Amino acid sequence: MRLRFPCFLALVFLIAACGEKIEPGTSAVSRPMVTGVRLATARVISRPLAYEAVGTVAASTTSNLAAKVMGTVERITVREGDQVKKGDLLLTLDDREAKARVAEAEHAFAAAGSARDAARAAADLAATTLTRYDALKREESVSAQEFDEVAARNRQAQAERDQADAMAVAAASRVDQARVALDDTRIVAPHAGVITGKLVDVGDLATPGRPLLVLETAGGHRLDVALPEEYLDRVRLRQTVEVTIPALNLSGLQGTIITIVPAADPKTRSFLIKVSLPSETGVKSGMYARVAVPLGESNQVLIPQTAVLRRGQLTGLYVVEGEGTAHFRLIRLGRSFQDQIEVLSGISDGERYVVELVPTLVDGARVEAAP
Repeated sequence: MRLRFPCFLALVFLIAACGEKIEPGTSAVSRPMVTGVRLATARVISRPLAYEAVGTVAASTTSNLAAKVMGTVERITVREGDQVKKGDLLLTLDDREAKARVAEAEHAFAAAGSARDAARAAADLAATTLTRYDALKREESVSAQEFDEVAARNRQAQAERDQADAMAVAAASRVDQARVALDDTRIVAPHAGVITGKLVDVGDLATPGRPLLVLETAGGHRLDVALPEEYLDRVRLRQTVEVTIPALNLSGLQGTIITIVPAADPKTRSFLIKVSLPSETGVKSGMYARVAVPLGESNQVLIPQTAVLRRGQLTGLYVVEGEGTAHFRLIRLGRSFQDQIEVLSGISDGERYVVELVPTLVDGARVEAAP
């Protein structure tokens, strides 16, 4: 009997509990209030559209000075960084062989000149003799055979004179060539500039075509920029572009397109454009630079970077709807512009959003704008 009584009490309590009714009703949802929130209104604005390309600074004119003749480097009169003027002597080669060739050519020219003078004298004598025999022939004082022999000697003398003249001209040409070869043992500056490369030392063997020194124009630089083919129809000669050189903390430089190479690189499908830079900027060859090539205008929605909230792989912001309720909304971002970023989708023109995130702000919270 003691075991049955507790079971009976439990059954009574269970029936009583099942008999209670829960009346339907409503309970208020508690939404937090966040005050002092900075709000802004999204606006569609028109901004210049540009393609940012990268380029390398190069001198306006770069000359790789090479030897035209073979010879041993005898003397180098400049070092990297030296400023030179047009015509300054930069390097000399061993010129002993070149001088010997000049002397030989001048000796041959002198001999050819003497032979030419003798041939001219003989030709003049043969012409005078022919004139005299022509008069005697008319007087029938000489035979026809004698006259023919004189005429033949005159033709031969004239031919020998012409040959001697040609040999003298050829000898003079050889002298000029030998003197040019002697001059080629001296490397001089073809223009004013700065020596940026010394590729040989004294005692090295210089061969024709081998670069010896690198000379760049002073104060004039350009940018070599690869531009994708889809933007080629957007650029033109003498167009102004904006240049940034990070190494010198220079931005907003105005460059001018001076060359558009008409042939594309088949590997990268890009065209080379050359942009002249303002003088006196302090840039050096080989520096990295960015170029903003104008492509027109585009409509964009820009928001401050501080409004963006990233949750793992999700990116969004708080949009304020109605009378002040904040809702988290996913957005898709585009390019960054310093402290602003482009919103491609997720917010429309005229919608309000939270500019600076507040730690206590949650989805569904009511917000009060900062005064």
